[in-house]
Amino acid sequence: MRALPDIRDAGDLKGKRVLLRTDFDVLIDTKKKIVLDDLRIQTSLATINYLREQEAKIIIVSHAGRPKGKVVETMRLAPVASRLAELLKTQVPCAADVTGVSAEEIVSSVELGGVVMLENVRFEEGELENGSELAKALAKFGDLYVNDAFADSHRKHASIVGIPKLLPHYAGIQFLKEVEGLSKALEPEHPALALLSGAKFETKSPLIRKFLKTYDTVFVGGALANDFFKAQGYEVGRSVISDEVAGIEDLLLEQKLLLPADVIVETTDGTREEREPRLVGNNEIIFDAGKETVAVLKEKIADAKFILWNGPFGVYEKGFTESTEEVARMIAQSDAVSVVGGGDTIAAIAKLKLEDKFTFLSTAGGAMLEFLAKGTLPGIDALRS
Repeated sequence: MRALPDIRDAGDLKGKRVLLRTDFDVLIDTKKKIVLDDLRIQTSLATINYLREQEAKIIIVSHAGRPKGKVVETMRLAPVASRLAELLKTQVPCAADVTGVSAEEIVSSVELGGVVMLENVRFEEGELENGSELAKALAKFGDLYVNDAFADSHRKHASIVGIPKLLPHYAGIQFLKEVEGLSKALEPEHPALALLSGAKFETKSPLIRKFLKTYDTVFVGGALANDFFKAQGYEVGRSVISDEVAGIEDLLLEQKLLLPADVIVETTDGTREEREPRLVGNNEIIFDAGKETVAVLKEKIADAKFILWNGPFGVYEKGFTESTEEVARMIAQSDAVSVVGGGDTIAAIAKLKLEDKFTFLSTAGGAMLEFLAKGTLPGIDALRS
């Protein structure tokens, strides 16, 4: 497969207007208008600083949330521009629109090595539909295009797949790191352990099936495990389950498949209890994996030479963090090559300040899963065209 074009191989960039697609969909305090989690901004700095060193003119295209083609005040990118300015120690003007008068003025004013940002590209109706007119309107702002938004590259959006048809195009430094880091998971060293959690069996099923062929153990946790419990005939109470679970019965026959040995449930009176999956009551909710499950995973982690992990094992946002954080500590202490992704998973690792103990941390969620399942993404294909 042809290598992705690297922005560092683009030649002389001095004075060139670089349309840089980033993923700045970060957590923002909408009242204080400040960024609360800047990981995705931080990971973009390698590409931005390289372009600044080359004295390019940088025009950032990004998004926040899902405004569905409408202007939503709480999804404006001004707080993101402010945080980026702090990190770069320079001004980063943010346009009030995407392709209108404000955008044109800001783009025309950018200096050598300067950085400006357009407003949330998802305010434009043509973004989600890969509208050719929006792609043309954005392309006129640049002399070349760089995609550093791997986490959005599973989307066939105008700013991901439309613009590369109109401008010379390259992958950014973080984008290339994502491809390189996640590619290791496609041909893992053995013994290999995959830890998959989350919800929506219909979207995870292809990946589970693929990994059962290439990994020695595939542990399925979180809400995904509830689907398997139900297929086994167990009561799952009021726990989260998927709408579509076709084909799950044959997966239960796979010897490499590993499910939680015990779970933590919340009873009708709000207490938390630990029990075997087959003993869950009809009004209870499964919220996390239990201590026996963590003990089993400890042995698997100790034996593994490669570990892939995506998704927390408990309902992290409701405080069920124990199993996820314990597994994070165990992987951090292991000698295995470790590749991890998913917002809550990365948040758990960051909370424990263990980021440097993992081989590769992906900023992507859905894009990571699709890349692992298919080996490519629409955004990758667009850069190779």
